[in-house]
Amino acid sequence: MKVEVWSDFVCPFCYIGKRHFEEALNQFGGESNVEIVFKSFELDPNAKVHYDEDMHQLLAAKYGMSVEKAKEMNESVAERAAQVGLTYHFDTMKPTNTFDAHRLTQFAAQYGKSTEMAERLFKAYFTDSEHIGEHDTLISLAAEVGLDSEKVREMLNGEEFSYEVRTDEQEAGSLGIQGVPFFVINRKYAVSGAQPIGVFLNALHKASEEESSFTILNENKTDANDAYCADGRCEVPTDK
Repeated sequence: MKVEVWSDFVCPFCYIGKRHFEEALNQFGGESNVEIVFKSFELDPNAKVHYDEDMHQLLAAKYGMSVEKAKEMNESVAERAAQVGLTYHFDTMKPTNTFDAHRLTQFAAQYGKSTEMAERLFKAYFTDSEHIGEHDTLISLAAEVGLDSEKVREMLNGEEFSYEVRTDEQEAGSLGIQGVPFFVINRKYAVSGAQPIGVFLNALHKASEEESSFTILNENKTDANDAYCADGRCEVPTDK
């Protein structure tokens, strides 16, 4: 089974949705048979790398509300994150552009480290208040998951994996994905948003059932004209 996950590292519901999906996968019990592919999606491709405003101020400006109201909204999201064991520090988060963070995750995938890299980037942004738009931070985080620092630095200083990031984003557009998180299972089922664990679990079971089932086109499988073997013997069709 293949699960493709479009998300962004500054999306608070992407981290929550990731936890919900992981718990559903744990309950599903077939983790070893599930391939998870992290896909790139920027909530704001035009975001700056550095901001003078904090997260509350940016949210207030974006939605035309007071800073106090923005703080209330962020506190509500933080409480929801806490329910799945995550700690969000909106007061000290460093809003930034995530293009290079996505390039890094694409790079990590070449070494089988995309899952670890994605998790570390989410935690760095929401919990540790690290600046995931800065190359030095990204290099340090990559080293933590076992990637070569010099190779990462060289990659970030160039244009490698820019094409892969843009391709994922274009693919999201072709699939009609307008927001994240967005989970696509076997290119047949989709779960949009940080849905409850049960929703993910049902989707996994349904996809699994379809993978292991098929439709027999000849309904009368015991017809005399059929040639088949079962129970240690073979039936040979006879001409009539």
